[in-house]
Amino acid sequence: MIWLLLLGLLLVFMPTLWVRWVMNRYSAEIPDLPGTGGELAAHLIQRLGLEGVGVEASDIGDHYAPEHRMVRLTESNWSGKSLTAVAVAAHEVGHAVQHHQNDARLNARTKLIPIVTVLGQLSVGVLTVVPIIGLLTRHPAPTLLIAGIGLSGLLFRMLLHLVTLPTEWDASFGKALPVLKEGEFISPEQEKIVRRVLGAAALTYFAAALADAFNLFRWASLLIRR
Repeated sequence: MIWLLLLGLLLVFMPTLWVRWVMNRYSAEIPDLPGTGGELAAHLIQRLGLEGVGVEASDIGDHYAPEHRMVRLTESNWSGKSLTAVAVAAHEVGHAVQHHQNDARLNARTKLIPIVTVLGQLSVGVLTVVPIIGLLTRHPAPTLLIAGIGLSGLLFRMLLHLVTLPTEWDASFGKALPVLKEGEFISPEQEKIVRRVLGAAALTYFAAALADAFNLFRWASLLIRR
């Protein structure tokens, strides 16, 4: 039983560990690169005619903020000259391209993320008080109802992460990679590594979905035992 649990944990968190490993593996500085990740993002924005889109350093992770029309990069990718910085910068600019093209998938995700984030946070709070509700009411119906509401929030967050995958994949391989190749920003020798980093960037949300699935299973198991 313990081995099955450990295997399940490995399968759940392996994608997350792989994403982190890839990002760190290719974050070494390459002095010969013509610019930093931030400079590349700014250049791509200008090259692709994305008027009104900016780029800045961020301390809350690499992302594109549609509401502010801003590509945000962590300090290591903003000021770094590495293949990770190049790939991540191009990936986030890929999202800016999707926004410029009024991509329906990105628009839907942008609208849903704030709602699902709040639902996820509320769900954890609701699930925390379920045992208290059970003790106060001493009846399974209210407890099951509240538990169902709490678990549904986690389920919606997991599903959002999963449906986000096509949007992320397109940002990496439908937008970023073609631009990097056509503009000769990477050499043929570097392309294989950049593809790997772009793949890791695209799978970030998939890894988050697996983590949510594990969290959902953990809460459900605790509630069933009670």
